[in-house]
Amino acid sequence: MRVISVLGPPHSGKTTLVKALSGLEGPSVQFKVSETVSLRSFKYLEEPWCAIDIAGGPDELARTGPALAASDAAVLCIPPDPEAAVLSAPYLRLIEEAGIPCFLFVNRMDTATDRLRDIVSAIQSYSNHNILLRQVPIREDGEVIGTVDLISERAWKYHDDAPSDLIEIPDKVINREQEERTKLLETLADFDIELLEQLIEDKRPATDEVFDLTARVMEQNDLCPAFFGVANHGNGVRRLMKSLRHEVPHFESAKARLTENAEVQAVGFLADVKKHIGKLVVIRALGTEVSQGKPLGGDTLGGITDLDPRIFIGKLEPGQVGLALKSDHLVPNKIYTTTDQQPLPEWARSRPPSYRHIVLPTKERDDVRLSNALSRLAEIDPGLRLEQDASTGKLIVAVQGPLHARQLNEKLFGDFGIKIEEEPVLPDYRETISKPFECHHRHRKQSGGAGQFADVHIDVKPLSRGAGFQFEETVKGGAVPRNYIPSVAAGAEDALQTGPNGFQVVDLCVTLRDGKHHSVDSSDHAFRTAGKNAVREALQSAGTKVLQPIMRVDIHVPSIFAGGLAPTISSLHGQVLGFESNPNAKGWEIFSALLPASTHEGLFRALASATKGTAWAETGFDHYEEISADKIEGSHTQKGSMLA
Repeated sequence: MRVISVLGPPHSGKTTLVKALSGLEGPSVQFKVSETVSLRSFKYLEEPWCAIDIAGGPDELARTGPALAASDAAVLCIPPDPEAAVLSAPYLRLIEEAGIPCFLFVNRMDTATDRLRDIVSAIQSYSNHNILLRQVPIREDGEVIGTVDLISERAWKYHDDAPSDLIEIPDKVINREQEERTKLLETLADFDIELLEQLIEDKRPATDEVFDLTARVMEQNDLCPAFFGVANHGNGVRRLMKSLRHEVPHFESAKARLTENAEVQAVGFLADVKKHIGKLVVIRALGTEVSQGKPLGGDTLGGITDLDPRIFIGKLEPGQVGLALKSDHLVPNKIYTTTDQQPLPEWARSRPPSYRHIVLPTKERDDVRLSNALSRLAEIDPGLRLEQDASTGKLIVAVQGPLHARQLNEKLFGDFGIKIEEEPVLPDYRETISKPFECHHRHRKQSGGAGQFADVHIDVKPLSRGAGFQFEETVKGGAVPRNYIPSVAAGAEDALQTGPNGFQVVDLCVTLRDGKHHSVDSSDHAFRTAGKNAVREALQSAGTKVLQPIMRVDIHVPSIFAGGLAPTISSLHGQVLGFESNPNAKGWEIFSALLPASTHEGLFRALASATKGTAWAETGFDHYEEISADKIEGSHTQKGSMLA
């Protein structure tokens, strides 16, 4: 079995193309992993195939890397519009990072108003591989009615939902066909000395030899062929399928691309939790030992089915795709040997989640069930991350975008019966002081029996940004016994956990310079309480200023959108650091900026709008800087006023 991933931007006709390919000869079997991902197994000329169909859009890119890891080739379905080429750039970038052969299919050519060469030229802006036309269109009254194959030099006239007719190459197309065929042969000659000699001697190369050469070139992933058609009418689909059959390498190439470990038996690339079934993992066999009851991934492999879960099979042949059931130890996005599981290569892992919210069950009794359900879903969803809010301890769900969040909510309710509510994640603000202050505090408590007594004199002073907390002591003459001084320090740290505005206090030094003790009533607890209260009083009297976290943001963006990001950053009160070409991705730039953490969600909404969903960002904490209290987001200020 050979496996292809069919990718492309939304509304490019991917699902229609998959249906057309799988329906060329006989029935197919479809398995829906989710509402946005499905697989179809089918046969073409008695050979088994599997097509992975992943919905377009940035929210689904997390599943694309694992799908490519299990595939032998990718088909990139693109719209017939040069200006829409940038929408295909994220998929082309992933395909090139995977090192997998790619076939372009320009779909919906019946609606095209631009020349095919202009469409391909626009895509070439984002490809490190030379894109070669394998066909030229035959037009009549401005509409595409057929095609000429540049290798066989045969022409076909389209018929909707029926096989094409073989015709003579129209006179008006001959010059164009000869021009593009010459380009194709000259490019192929770079990879074959015999073809180069034939071209130099003006000899016509044999058609079969050219087809064989293209297969070798594709197996080495040296070129990217471009086809076209109208998938919903079946036009151009059979020609694409013939090329796939002749030029897509077998599973051995996929295995070699993934790992050098000869003991690898399979790769798990998709998974789901189905109601009444449990967890199932879509796996592709890469070795000969993938059998029910045998070890895989460190434990015994349970049931194996075809893509139709009702059809149980005992074994997967090398290259075959199936569903692993009753194998809870298997985790997707892994490469399996018989004894362990290894992560997929870095390129197959998802981008950082951009959409973060605190989630709570609408019914408090579902709290534990929600945590367990999310843990199970995070295990199978490569784009989902679970975090914990540092200030509240609440659960944070980080997903790829609003659509991904909606799918997650539907999954929680549909399969687990849990409804959730969302809250925004507030920035992790801090407080600090801007001037030194002295404070004296005496803690005295008498309630019968041994009392509590501690007297401390402290100084607080600001430190440089990022210095954190320091404690010093200059006590002389044993005014505070040495064994109580650590308790004063611990009390000071307790006070810094929540300042007058409700945030953790940072970047200051507390110095214990004097105090008093009682031989009976003094204790560690008393001095800890005195230290805590003294620091609180000092902070209240000295006054604190609020610090907001500033994040460094590296935005991966297609070059045509890079210039428009500066106003976006300015509107979010950020600072542009600069941008440079991405050395590893043609047509992409890395745009760097500093932004307040409070603008995190606004940034990703703005990026989705300004770059048509093509850009993505990596963020990390950079530093804290002062902010006016009236600009603080959330309810921390009310919390702080109550504490004060």
